[in-house]
Amino acid sequence: MATNQTTFRINRRLLAAGAVLTGSGALLSLVGTAIAATALATAGRGWVQQMETPPTELATRALRQAKAASQAASHAGKDAWRAQAQ
Repeated sequence: MATNQTTFRINRRLLAAGAVLTGSGALLSLVGTAIAATALATAGRGWVQQMETPPTELATRALRQAKAASQAASHAGKDAWRAQAQ
């Protein structure tokens, strides 16, 4: 019985070069992402500082308005139900 044996040979220099380039690219990508994130954070911080009304106050105001609208809708529904029941 004859067996067909072939060997799987890897060019170690090419494999090492590919690994080095992949690692370098990943590191370069990480540095680029950090720089872009820093630029975006700095721009966002400047934008918030230029606002006339701080975002926390805007959020508080919007929450108050939403609660008032919810209560008004609830009262209107209750009143309509009572009027229909009579």
